[in-house]
Amino acid sequence: MGNCCSDVAGARTAIGGTAGGLLNPGDGPNDAVDNFLKSRGYHGLFSQIELSFSASGLRDRDVLSKSDPMMVLYTKGKNGALEELGRTEVVMNSLNPTWITKHTLTYHFEVVQVLVFRVYDVDTQFHNADVKILKLEEQQFLGEATCALSEIITKSGRSLTLDLLREDSTRSSNSQKYGKLEVHAEECIGSKTTVEMILKCSDLEYRDLFSKSDPFLLVSKVVESGTHIPICKTEAIKNDHNPTWKPVFLNVQQVGSKESPLIIECYNFNSNGKHDLLGKVQTSLVELEKLYSGGQGENLFLSAAVGHDSQTKVLKSRLFVDKFSESIQYTFLDYLAGGFELNFMVAIDYTASNGNPRLPDSLHYIDPSGRPNSYQRAIVEVGEVLQFYDSDKRFPTWGFGARPIDGPVSHCFNLNGSSHYCEVEGIQGIMMAYASALLNVSLAGPTLFGPVINNAALIASQSVANGGRKYFVLLIITDGVVTDLQETKDALVKASDLPLSILIVGVGGADFKEMEILDADKGDRLESSSGRVASRDIVQFVPFRDVQSGEISVVQALLAELPTQFLAYVRSRNIQPSL
Repeated sequence: MGNCCSDVAGARTAIGGTAGGLLNPGDGPNDAVDNFLKSRGYHGLFSQIELSFSASGLRDRDVLSKSDPMMVLYTKGKNGALEELGRTEVVMNSLNPTWITKHTLTYHFEVVQVLVFRVYDVDTQFHNADVKILKLEEQQFLGEATCALSEIITKSGRSLTLDLLREDSTRSSNSQKYGKLEVHAEECIGSKTTVEMILKCSDLEYRDLFSKSDPFLLVSKVVESGTHIPICKTEAIKNDHNPTWKPVFLNVQQVGSKESPLIIECYNFNSNGKHDLLGKVQTSLVELEKLYSGGQGENLFLSAAVGHDSQTKVLKSRLFVDKFSESIQYTFLDYLAGGFELNFMVAIDYTASNGNPRLPDSLHYIDPSGRPNSYQRAIVEVGEVLQFYDSDKRFPTWGFGARPIDGPVSHCFNLNGSSHYCEVEGIQGIMMAYASALLNVSLAGPTLFGPVINNAALIASQSVANGGRKYFVLLIITDGVVTDLQETKDALVKASDLPLSILIVGVGGADFKEMEILDADKGDRLESSSGRVASRDIVQFVPFRDVQSGEISVVQALLAELPTQFLAYVRSRNIQPSL
């Protein structure tokens, strides 16, 4: 998770786009700058994970010697199909092998990456053959294990021990043990040294006819071929020819080294995506540190083609470095290894605009065939990812906008029917409570978010007060536009100081444009009725829609932003992982 970001509180890309949007440009709100960066090669956050393997207590299948085991790694798709990722070497005469061969794969927070491990005893006649060409059907199968990658990285020490099973053992009530497989994960990061800089420019040129420019910076590294690879951008500052941007964070490994060449380009933002280049500098982290130490500025320049030659025009505009500091920047996975958890919470819209749940045209209709409605799909798509990061898998679950039996309309009621506690067991518990509530409440209205957000914020604040190492994610699923907009803004501004992110999913065909006001991606941060501004953006809104087979859903695309929001919170409060 080493990409740079340009906002110490938001720790995210700032010109109307988000890190998740850059990962999946078609799946969420984007603007011209995001498309511009995508065309220039910018990609979102990711982590490379190296897996190592060992086994113990394997079954001995050889007559005159011990087994000669090899492990094969697969990934399982949603359709159940297996794709082979790699094979280890063969360890001779061992029932407790530790394989040397490692496998590296990319960790994606927003999806469940199911891994399958199969162990084989390689026949003696194949010992000198390359393992890649071995026919597995000609080897003796010793056992199989399955887990999600997120199960490994959330374990203490990032090691997970799995029982090796065989099909015949799963059908028996007295399952025989076929040994154990231990999988260990390491994040592939050579350096966690991060440079924080505050950059400013002076005397930028006028490019807009009736106003000053709206400048932003794009930082790129220069590779051997001379190609520029964008690695960071700042926010755009409106109508300012002497802008000072919010802090920029650059991972030294991402740049290459402190001596690696960089180019910093200053653009005038245009909403049509055709941004004007105001000037640029060629530099390095070493040179930028010298600018900071000496308090000096460097002149921007523009390159102009004259015939077959290229000439450089030095401008009066200058780049200054107001701050340059180095620190260790811990990753999302570091915090998981240090005991942090993500806790899932759900709030479901039971207002009458959803339609009569007994009729097929209702958004709450439970199809007897088992086909999930949009509410059920959103719960599963978010919950199946987040459940691995919550140790007790007990999830607070609320409904709003309905009238419980013999009671007034409630805008935050416990979905489990209890008046004392709000938690249910697991994702299946949420699904059962959701369906049960449809039989026990009368759909009403209006659509109010304030009460459920305040309830979620109360749980998060109590966790902070008790020293909890938890970050909370509230999923709100709704079919309509919120009617308590200012109260909701007040609740969100107050909650922005807490370890909480809110994902709002709109279902049905309503016009949700007003809902985007709550999502600060496209504009200024939320402001409360008292004039207080949110310390960071904690809301993501997306209208739910169908996706083609094999594509990531819009809900999961937004989940990709949660590690970034989590890091924004812990870094802004200087919270360190317990490693």
